[in-house]
Amino acid sequence: MPSRRHDLLATLVPKLRKSRDLDTEPAERARVEAWHRTLDRTLPTRATPRFARRWDASVVDIGFPCHVLTPRGRRPRRTLYYVHGGGYMAPIDAFHVRYATRLADAIGARVVMPDYPLAPEHTWKDSHDALVEDAARWADEEGGIVLAGDSAGGGLALAVAESVRDRGLTPATHLVLHAPWVDLTTSTLAETQAADAIDPWLFFGKLQAYATWWAGAAQDLGRPEVSPALGELAGLPRALVLYGTRDLLHPGCRLLVQRAAEAGWDLTAVEEPDLIHVYGLLPFVPEARRAFAQVVEFVQ
Repeated sequence: MPSRRHDLLATLVPKLRKSRDLDTEPAERARVEAWHRTLDRTLPTRATPRFARRWDASVVDIGFPCHVLTPRGRRPRRTLYYVHGGGYMAPIDAFHVRYATRLADAIGARVVMPDYPLAPEHTWKDSHDALVEDAARWADEEGGIVLAGDSAGGGLALAVAESVRDRGLTPATHLVLHAPWVDLTTSTLAETQAADAIDPWLFFGKLQAYATWWAGAAQDLGRPEVSPALGELAGLPRALVLYGTRDLLHPGCRLLVQRAAEAGWDLTAVEEPDLIHVYGLLPFVPEARRAFAQVVEFVQ
């Protein structure tokens, strides 16, 4: 049974984020493009206590900005390569930075966080190759990389892992996926529509629009670079996926777990009844603390 704090945030977060379904796709596109023109793309650190005293931040150009956060006072033993979520149309959020730096502290890592180009102005083609090459470069460094992401970023992390394997590059040591968006074709249509009725945060209309924007064309929705749950899963790094069932994306996560078992991929799944989207990143809830401990134990 979800905690009271979880249920409170399940009510508050959608209200604070002004979550609602789209009116029409053209109107949503115009709204998002206008919003993008106002964005400050500097790294948001306001939710990370004492950030400036604890982390040295730099930016590397990999065709787009990639933030590198190096801890002060200790030598990192590995790299946390964190790909942020946001429906492929929202930038890095302060809570992404907070979560990634907390996890990096716990596992003795630096953080690498790419600020990839966003839809609808851009598609997967504008960032995929650069992310694959960059992740592989960091994987060649001492200790390798933990490749992680949430929501759309979790799907993108999995797509990168598949391409790294296919190109014979150095893989991640571990994959950590929080409620990843891994099937943009919505092949689990009936289950996804049922989840739409109980998810307070995500909406089916927006899911369809954002998927098409990211794919760039309807015929590309099923490509493994876009819908990695439909790709070849054998031979990937061992992975942990965490998701709740009050989440529009959970049918896709279940599909991933099923196909992983069929492929013989070492994927550990944590399915939490009645928890909302990316519950593991929520602040101040016991379910998120439990998820954090599960991730640290898995990675260590």
